[in-house]
Amino acid sequence: MTRPLAHESNTITFGPFTLATNERMLLRQGAPVGLGTRAFDILAILASRPNEIISKKDLLAFVWPDVTVEEGSLRFHMANLRKALGDGRDGARYIATLTGRGYSFVAPVSQSGSRGDVQEDIAASYPHANLPSRLTRMVGRINDKIALSNKLIAMRFVTVVGTGGVGKTTIAVAVGNDLIEAFAGAVHFVDLGALSDPNLVATTVASMLGLSLQSDDPAPALISYLADKRILLILDTCEHVIDAAADLAFRIFAAAPHVHILATSREPLQVEGEYVYKLAPLACAPGDLELTATAVQTFPATQLFVERAAASGARIDLDDSDATVVAGICRKLDGVPLAIELAAGRVASYGLRKTAALLDERLTLLWRGQRTAPPRQKTLQATLDWSYRLLSEFERRLLRRLAVFIGHFSIEAALDVVTSATVDDAHVFAAIDSLIAKSMVATRPAGATMRYRLLDTTRAYALQLDVDDAELASLAARHATHYLRWLEEVGAEWPTLSSATQRSFHLAGLANVRAALGWCFGSNGNSDIGIRLAAAAAPVFLSMSLLTECHRWTAQAVLALDNSTRGGGRRCIFRRRWAYR
Repeated sequence: MTRPLAHESNTITFGPFTLATNERMLLRQGAPVGLGTRAFDILAILASRPNEIISKKDLLAFVWPDVTVEEGSLRFHMANLRKALGDGRDGARYIATLTGRGYSFVAPVSQSGSRGDVQEDIAASYPHANLPSRLTRMVGRINDKIALSNKLIAMRFVTVVGTGGVGKTTIAVAVGNDLIEAFAGAVHFVDLGALSDPNLVATTVASMLGLSLQSDDPAPALISYLADKRILLILDTCEHVIDAAADLAFRIFAAAPHVHILATSREPLQVEGEYVYKLAPLACAPGDLELTATAVQTFPATQLFVERAAASGARIDLDDSDATVVAGICRKLDGVPLAIELAAGRVASYGLRKTAALLDERLTLLWRGQRTAPPRQKTLQATLDWSYRLLSEFERRLLRRLAVFIGHFSIEAALDVVTSATVDDAHVFAAIDSLIAKSMVATRPAGATMRYRLLDTTRAYALQLDVDDAELASLAARHATHYLRWLEEVGAEWPTLSSATQRSFHLAGLANVRAALGWCFGSNGNSDIGIRLAAAAAPVFLSMSLLTECHRWTAQAVLALDNSTRGGGRRCIFRRRWAYR
């Protein structure tokens, strides 16, 4: 084979299929076809060389460039590819096997050099289409893009939900660009983020469609216009006008059977017909393993950080030590793309390690991003301000109280700590449910139960909110008392912990114990609770061989013993439970 195995064409059409190689997307009559990574690579190289014989050796070298695999793997993925194409069914024939020689793509193909040219031609035929182009390469979202495209075609109405800065708009624009051919250019992007009046939602959508409706209520005329249209309508940033956006989306979905709706919001629209797609943060390298620079850079969060740091002018050449720092930064930022981009942009000014150190200061909330970003995304502070303004007064109060927790906490812990004489369990349950829906509180299953946490950036934001000193002291005391009881209940379990999940949640509990001890022995703390907490924590510290930490807190407790207790009952507690000498 004289020519290199490379994709010479961006778009290849054959039979009912369109293969967009640069976007790694296969469409059948406009609908995405689920195809594994290896099967896609096989199809891309075969279809780009129609009627040529490509040997098994060349295919193996292209699809598995850095791995030695058996021919059985090639046969397995080839079989999956043929099944996805329907090769051999109803007379369709795409891939021929030439015994002893290889494979050849035998179906007639039509190739174009640039999918962008195809999109421009299609868009020109539908003058009101206004889909933004993709300005940057998406990192780590290929599976999300494919899954969303499939769901949108099948379900017609999908809402992408996630915390601020996670990339909801970016993925929506990418999906729209991938499906522009499927909708013959009729893809409309409506940015609701600039609206302050929910009564203008229907008017804004109508305007984007090129309609001029002179009515106090344009919704009926808009819906009538859409009744027989096949379009993709992207409603971006719905959360601040959610009632109006939800109502309009539902009415369009019910009355216009060929309209597909892709919405983005920090909470679901919660109407009939909606399919909710939760967009997770980017995967980060774990902190409990020693990974090489090569391994760390396989994680999407690291890839994004390195790419954006280099784009800002920083020289990044990661060794194992630097890769560990980058992995720590990405974990600290919970894999949120906006936060990672903002941090990466500081590397050129501060260096990698100083940037990592600055993450512990609240200045990070004010780091600025791109000038062209919407105002709500220019800084993390602006992003969180946007979310905070959407909360009710009680939800704001609860968010600030939940910020007392470090890492994951249980619903029992939340009820113990945030309830008071004026806040009952029912209100807390309802508010936590709303904060989860609004992407302000993250969840993680632990067996049959659920754990909750504030992302570090959200917690840093909440901690800067003004709180009455008396309320703050009462909150901290309840927090310390809860973890005292928790230690008394689970302390004996530490030597027997086996699962990673158990260890993870217990370590989060221990982090809260440390925070509680710090408050108890601080200037405005409660040394009485601190003495008991230190006594309960001592066996746990000893079981984990944390001798220095055990000594530190128990010594603080001994110093806190006042004249009425010195030499009395509590000192006996330490004699029984603290034997570090």
